[in-house]
Amino acid sequence: MPVAKPTIYLIAGCNGAGKTIFAKEFLPSIGVVRFLNADEIARGLSPLKPEAVAFKAGRLLLSELRELIERRETLALESTLSGRIYLKIFEEAKQRGYEIELHFVWIPDVREAIRRVQQRVIEGGHDVPVRDIRRRFVRSSQHLLKDYAPLANKWFLWDNSTPPAKLLAESTSQSIIELRAFFSFYEGKSA
Repeated sequence: MPVAKPTIYLIAGCNGAGKTIFAKEFLPSIGVVRFLNADEIARGLSPLKPEAVAFKAGRLLLSELRELIERRETLALESTLSGRIYLKIFEEAKQRGYEIELHFVWIPDVREAIRRVQQRVIEGGHDVPVRDIRRRFVRSSQHLLKDYAPLANKWFLWDNSTPPAKLLAESTSQSIIELRAFFSFYEGKSA
């Protein structure tokens, strides 16, 4: 009987898209127990002011990610994809036999992302400056299309404009070209 390949489940999307809620509902349903989330790490380090330790939390996440890959464990990771920090790590993981499965949690409007983050703060969650939300909203989809979706063995696009998230597209039935066309349609509509 063949041994299943270890998998990295990348849960991605802009700030306020609902990544963490999606992950907490989705990951147990597929048996994933290791979930790396820099925001959760920061809350563990400094519950009263997690933003003060965000950089340290990010370093700890990267260290844990590398360690889990070294041990060939299946894991999940949350990211806005606003940077390219994971690309080299994922490329190396694939060379070591990993599968990359990308789940992009999407909302169509940056104003909705801002509203959701503000609501999260009211409910005791972490804040993200509006300028960062706006910047990451654009970069997130750009990096998805240019870097992360082409690297993934499988990708799924989830519409979370009205939770719960609904599957909108997936790599088995849509191509990267169709995914790019989808995002180009929405580009600029939510600025």
